[in-house]
Amino acid sequence: MKIALVGYGKMGHMLEQTALSLGHTVVATVDPFAPDASCKIAAGDTKAMAQAVQQSGAEGVIEFTSPAAVIQNIEALLPLKLPVVVGSTGWADKEYAVAKLAASTGGTIMRSANFSIGVNLFYKIVEEASRLVSNFDEYDMAVWEMHHNQKADSPSGTALDVARRVMAGNPAKTELVTDAFHAKPQKNQLHVSSTRCGSVPGTHTVFFDSPADTIELTHTARSRQGFASGAVHALENLVKFLSDGTLAPGKLYGMSDVFPGMF
Repeated sequence: MKIALVGYGKMGHMLEQTALSLGHTVVATVDPFAPDASCKIAAGDTKAMAQAVQQSGAEGVIEFTSPAAVIQNIEALLPLKLPVVVGSTGWADKEYAVAKLAASTGGTIMRSANFSIGVNLFYKIVEEASRLVSNFDEYDMAVWEMHHNQKADSPSGTALDVARRVMAGNPAKTELVTDAFHAKPQKNQLHVSSTRCGSVPGTHTVFFDSPADTIELTHTARSRQGFASGAVHALENLVKFLSDGTLAPGKLYGMSDVFPGMF
């Protein structure tokens, strides 16, 4: 497959290495800042970005940029009607608008806050654990995450997805709180806290705490390799399922759509 990469930072370089190792061709690397990108554009020039992708002959696109750039990039890419996989986070509140844009343009987009296979297995484990623990009123729950000090959004998209799994397993938790508490937490509130430090690729922990003991579930990423592999495989499956009619164009998809039966 011919792949265009929008965003050529650390993740972009790893995506390129992974795609090449899986037998694909990277026909364009588009970035306003990376000195070794094949197509350097002015920051915010989404028209030039889309033109570079279109002229490259790409059959699919992987977008890994930043929360500040992702929506504009999506708006420019969807009209090209190429399958687009988005790894940038920080736009969960705009998913409905993006789905409407996909429908109106006929473009297809797939997103995940985290493409790591291990993290997506972690989601399922957390939801089941929350369901089991919710049978015992003495246990409270919380989510904590830690990432490197270059990460722009907080909490991480992955932490928010973990929190949603906790809440899905325990209906008593109805309110997500990401700010600091300045009063006693209410029983229905689920706290998600964040730390930014050093070069940590990503650690996510769910706490189930009672007066008698604490249960901790933790996923620790050793590197970004798991994210890169998952994103490339997601694009492979998205292209395949669009080709064979399993998925229809003009929609916003998630991990469960491109890895059916797994997540």
